[in-house]
Amino acid sequence: MSRTILSLHAHPDDESSKGAGTVAKLIDEGARAVLVTATGGEAGEILNPAMDRPEVVNRLAEVRAGELAQAAKIIGYSTVEMLGYRDSGMPESPDNARREAFCNQDLEDVLERVVEIVRRERPSVVLGYDDHEFYPHPDHLRVHDLTVQIADAAADPHRFPDAGDPWTISKVYAPVFTSERITALHQAMLEHTGESPFAGWLDRLDRYAVPERRTMRCDVTGYVDQGREALRAHRTQVDPDGFWFKVPTTVVESVYPWEDFELIHTNVPWTEGEADLFTGIDR
Repeated sequence: MSRTILSLHAHPDDESSKGAGTVAKLIDEGARAVLVTATGGEAGEILNPAMDRPEVVNRLAEVRAGELAQAAKIIGYSTVEMLGYRDSGMPESPDNARREAFCNQDLEDVLERVVEIVRRERPSVVLGYDDHEFYPHPDHLRVHDLTVQIADAAADPHRFPDAGDPWTISKVYAPVFTSERITALHQAMLEHTGESPFAGWLDRLDRYAVPERRTMRCDVTGYVDQGREALRAHRTQVDPDGFWFKVPTTVVESVYPWEDFELIHTNVPWTEGEADLFTGIDR
């Protein structure tokens, strides 16, 4: 069985901020990676002052699609699928009400489109979103809805018969940002520089806890910079001097050189302490 991984994300830049180092490492080890992005990210704020210009604002979806292509190339994705839905915007924003917004699409229709891609690409592992997403964006929550249904739907011959032959996904994971990671990097930065970009997060660490869940960690030593380079490609969304890059790579790799994942679904035996998303899958 080939090592194919499919990542399902809400917006351009999510593929670079969630599990990018792990995907890059798997690709380097011979895996094939497919990226599916639900929306164009056109409702996102331009967070990099250098890119907040009329010629960018007026064609933001096009600009972000170009950024996504560049980031995907840096990570190593062989296939990029954009579903073409409109960014739903933040909760209770006017963008939520737009008919073409991702959050307003019929879930079955969207699921059928994703199932067709899964059955065509035949991934053993799928990355999606967990159900305690600390960032309650409507599009992230909709990706979670897809995440928990995709394995059963893709394998069921009675569902979406026009979407291709049934396919069994071995594992579905969600990248997660844990309280352990935040605490470790916070303490390291205090020791390293005397200040930490995570100082304001300490009173809400419970939001990042993953209690009684099946989780695993992938060592991304040597791939942290590759993920960061991909994130920097999203110039409209990421300030190159901003939060994401405050902790030096050397500190990350010496203190918490892992990316964390929660197991959402599995068709193979799972044991605590696994360190590879493909563990237990025949190759």
